Amino acid sequence: MRSLTGLDWTTLILVIIGGLNWGLVGFSQNFDMVAAISGGPSSVVARVIYWLIGLSALYLVFVVSSFSRK
Repeated sequence: MRSLTGLDWTTLILVIIGGLNWGLVGFSQNFDMVAAISGGPSSVVARVIYWLIGLSALYLVFVVSSFSRK
C-alpha cells in the first residue's frame, strides 16, 4: 500500500468539495456553493474550480487502484 502524496490529498479534497457541492445542488433547490463563493457559475474563478475538480476526479480514477496494492 502506498502512502498518500500531496497531490493525492489535494485531489481527494477537491473531489470531496465537488461531491458536497452536488449534494447541495440536489438537496437545496440548486444552491451551488462553488458559484456562490466565486461570483456565479460562469465566472472565471468558478470555471477554474470546476475544471480542477474534474481533473482531480480523472486523476483519482487512474490512481485509486494503487491505494490498495500491497
